[in-house]
Amino acid sequence: MVRFSRHDRLIVGFTLLYLVGLTARSVGQGNTEFLYYAAVMLGLIGAVGLLHARVRLPAGVLAALSAWGLLHMLGGTLAIPASVSDPPDPAVLYNLRLHRVLPKFDQLVHAYGFGVATWASYHALRHAMGVAGGGRFRVTLGTGTALVCMGMGLGALNEVVEFAATRLMPRTNVGGYENTGWDLVSNLAGCLIAVAGLALRQPPYRSAP
Repeated sequence: MVRFSRHDRLIVGFTLLYLVGLTARSVGQGNTEFLYYAAVMLGLIGAVGLLHARVRLPAGVLAALSAWGLLHMLGGTLAIPASVSDPPDPAVLYNLRLHRVLPKFDQLVHAYGFGVATWASYHALRHAMGVAGGGRFRVTLGTGTALVCMGMGLGALNEVVEFAATRLMPRTNVGGYENTGWDLVSNLAGCLIAVAGLALRQPPYRSAP
């Protein structure tokens, strides 16, 4: 039987706390779109729990995944005034753009989130390749490409979930083709940054004497 640490339980408790609170806020707003996403998040929490039970993800990965969920839920439920966005785009935090040349909050969350997903994929791949603890698993051109593809695949699955929302509900904040394209570009940026960070933090390669 897998035993979860106190840190694991704190992260799960924090995640469920904000999920319940922001879901209640969605109900009060009549925001059926984010009720749908709250249900998706419950499924994702279960999937991460199963992965963690098998792989034992580091505490930093779990905390980063929880923070991603919080940013996602805030993005869809926190109202903003039109005056703080350039160009003006009222409604929710996801639409916030502080300057027209800067990315939207939504795109930043995509880059951050799928960077974290790539980080988690790194640990899953280590486990699948039988590299335990501090064993050597180097991020090379080949493994780095595989990790980017894993992160982008998860990002594509997210777009399928968003497309399903547009089929199930008459009105959503998903956006059109251009928005999907920028989401994918943001995902790619996050994946590449994550892989670059993993490659840079590994010790230099030394051949056996």
